[in-house]
Amino acid sequence: MINFSVNGKPQQVDVEPSMPLLWVLRDTLGLTGSKFGCGMAQCGACTVHIDGQPVRSCVMPISAVAGKQITTIEGLSVSGDHPVQKAWIEHNVPQCGYCQSGQIMSAVALLSQNASPSDEDIDNYMQGNICRCGTYPRIKAAIKSVAKGVDLAKNVGDDA
Repeated sequence: MINFSVNGKPQQVDVEPSMPLLWVLRDTLGLTGSKFGCGMAQCGACTVHIDGQPVRSCVMPISAVAGKQITTIEGLSVSGDHPVQKAWIEHNVPQCGYCQSGQIMSAVALLSQNASPSDEDIDNYMQGNICRCGTYPRIKAAIKSVAKGVDLAKNVGDDA
């Protein structure tokens, strides 16, 4: 049995210790917000936070998270009103949406480490998250709006 916490709730799973965290989240716990993209920690679609740090869950063995706190996109905000989630909506970031949970989790981690990132900081930090639709300018605009503390409700319809 492996004990850990997901989105503030204690969890106990009886799975192979080498099973990737992503599969435990999706298949065992039913938390499907984190996506499988590449299986090699290259695309970022599976990004979750472990003890506040962004981690690619597709290559993280469940045994490595024993006793740790996991936050998934589902746990970021119960009602979907985290400032980064709101910025994503206001800047029309998603197209296909597949990469968005990983993009959002990475953006939250960036802003928790650097509340006022430069364009270069954003580019460097987010470069490991691939968006097949190419919404990178919108992603950057959304991150910058949160960093600037913009009242997102006042910016509906504005171009970034």
